[in-house]
Amino acid sequence: MIKQTTAVVMLALGLTGCSDAPDNMPEAKADTSPSVLTVQGQWIKEADGSIMADPQTSGLTHVNGMLATLSDASAQTDQQRRIHVLNPANATLLPKPESMRMATEVRRSCFANYLKEEPDLEALVVDPQNQQVFYTVTEDATRTGALSVRCQQRFAETGSTDYPTLLVRLFRDDDGTTTMTNVRPVSFPASFEVGDFPNDGIEGMAMTPERLLYLGLEKDKAGQPRIFSVQMDEAFWESQDFIEVTEPQLAVPQFESGNHPINGLEYYYHQASQQGFLLAAARNDNELWVISENNTRPTARIVMQFTAPVEDAEENCPATEVMDNASIEGLAVIDSTLWLINDPWKKNYLKNVQCGANQSHYNAMAPLLFSVPLDEAWFTE
Repeated sequence: MIKQTTAVVMLALGLTGCSDAPDNMPEAKADTSPSVLTVQGQWIKEADGSIMADPQTSGLTHVNGMLATLSDASAQTDQQRRIHVLNPANATLLPKPESMRMATEVRRSCFANYLKEEPDLEALVVDPQNQQVFYTVTEDATRTGALSVRCQQRFAETGSTDYPTLLVRLFRDDDGTTTMTNVRPVSFPASFEVGDFPNDGIEGMAMTPERLLYLGLEKDKAGQPRIFSVQMDEAFWESQDFIEVTEPQLAVPQFESGNHPINGLEYYYHQASQQGFLLAAARNDNELWVISENNTRPTARIVMQFTAPVEDAEENCPATEVMDNASIEGLAVIDSTLWLINDPWKKNYLKNVQCGANQSHYNAMAPLLFSVPLDEAWFTE
C-alpha cells in the first residue's frame, strides 16, 4: 500500500461525495463540465417485464455475453441467495432461479447457518477457466450470532472482524440452479491493520486469466480503501482452513479524511499496451479509478454522473434525469463497453425522485444498469 498521497492523473476534476445530505435537497442538476462523464442507465426488468424490486444488487460479472449479479442480505426475501443473469442489450433478466443450494461440504462447515439464512453476499466474479463457476465473498455476519465454541477457537485469528469474511465457490448448472460447493474463511495479517468493521469489509472482486483474485476493501483502520490479492491454484478448495491474503503494491488513492470505499472491481487487459488494469468503483465519490496492475502508470480518476431514463414521462419531464445518489456496486467489461450496476441505498435513494413517472421505481428500490464506452485515454495518458 502506498502511504503517501498517490500520484493521480485527474482525467476528471472534483469530488461528489455520497455522505448524508440535508433532507431538503434541491433537484440534482446535470453537470455540463466536459471533465464529468455522463453515464446512461436502464431500469432493470424481470423476465415478465416488471421492475426488479429491492434486490440490493451487489457485484457484476460477465459470462457468455451476458451479465450476472447477486443480492445482499438486505434484499427482499425472494431476491436473496440467487445469481441474477441479465441481457445487457435491454437490461432484462432471465427467469428468476430458485435460491442457492448447499453442497454437503458447506452444510458441514462452521458457516452453514450463516450461508443458509441471509448471507451478506457482496461481490461476484466468474472463473476465467470455467464459465459455470463463480466466486462470491461475504461481509456483515453480525446478524447471525456467534460461531460454535469449536469453530470460534479454530477461526479466531481473522485479523479483522470476529466473524470471518468468507470466500464461497458457486457452481451454476445449465438450468440456472446454483450450488454453494465450497467455503473458506479469509484472514488478514495483523500488520495490515484492517480493523474491525463488519459492514465496511470486502466489497469488490476481480480475477485475472491466471486466477489471481483481487479483493477490494471499503476501509481499513485508518479509513483508507485497500486492495488485497489471493492466488487460486488447483488445490485451493481442497482445504477448509484460512486463506491469508497478500497486498500487491498498487497505487490505490489515499485520503486525509472522509469515507472513500471501493464498492466494485473489474480486471481489464488492455491489448494495445499489453498491460492489466483494475477498474474500481469509488461509490461515495462517483468516481472510476483505473489502477495499473504493474504500476507503470499513475492511477486515473474519472468523475461520473449517472442518469436514469424517465418512463412514461409526464409533461415537462425530461427523457432522462441526473441521479442524486446512484451507489455503484459492480463493474464488468464486455468487449469495449464498461457496464455498471447500482445497489439502491435505502437511506438516500428517494432523494433521486424528481419526475413523478419514476417515483414508483425509486420506492421499489429498483436498480439500474449503466454503460459507457471504454476510453483509450484511461489506459494511455
